[in-house]
Amino acid sequence: MDEINNLALYPGRPERKHRRFLASYPVELRVHSEGKAFDLQAITQNVSIGGLLLVNATPVPKHSPVDFVMTLHGGQLIRLIRVVGQGEVLRVDPLGPGAGFVVAIKCKREIECNLTAFAG
Repeated sequence: MDEINNLALYPGRPERKHRRFLASYPVELRVHSEGKAFDLQAITQNVSIGGLLLVNATPVPKHSPVDFVMTLHGGQLIRLIRVVGQGEVLRVDPLGPGAGFVVAIKCKREIECNLTAFAG
């Protein structure tokens, strides 16, 4: 799925501040932990303006600050759109042996779009 599925909105729950949308987009993630930074590639499971739920191959330290760039493409988009943000890792759950990890990220502020097309 390379586009946000408007028919699959997550139902609002009282504890949730923002509505979540099912989406599958690539994310470049820079994790800051123990005075070092490392980069990971992940895929979104769902997205809101307040956070992301990602799947990636390696665990990420809980409470680590992160920077991310999510690349939107496909569907009715004429060009690639980069969504940038910063946040904190809230939760990391294993998916099973060799299946990777689900990583929940809470954004420091609502995510923003950079609508400038880029080559790639």
